[in-house]
Amino acid sequence: MNFKRGYHREAPEINLIPLIDVLLVILIFLMVTTTYARYSELKINLPTATGEASPQKPQTIQVAVDALGHYQVDEKNVAATTEALSAAMAGIAKGNNEIVVVINADSKATHQSVINIMEAARRTGLSRITFATQSSDN
Repeated sequence: MNFKRGYHREAPEINLIPLIDVLLVILIFLMVTTTYARYSELKINLPTATGEASPQKPQTIQVAVDALGHYQVDEKNVAATTEALSAAMAGIAKGNNEIVVVINADSKATHQSVINIMEAARRTGLSRITFATQSSDN
């Protein structure tokens, strides 16, 4: 028996707007706090080749620079100018442009001192340049 005439009970209702607001806030929080992995290296598979080593080692000019900017060309002290370096390399190369210039730079040497060696080699006509390194004992 229905003693309450005219009274209709409303069905319960779930309001979705506050739920959506909370989910959007959580989504924004996760987007802001998530760190994305960035790859700073390239994964390269180098080709392999089998070949014999050259029986002759190329002629080299050893150019060294220390942390203070003092230069040596084949263990002879040279003035710290591009012209002096170029003249010393030209004296050793004697017109042979296939000579390899090996730069032995101190780890504390300035970038400009290495560039000076490269510029002197370019002026001399030597385009084959390499850098000497040493392995760490870690």
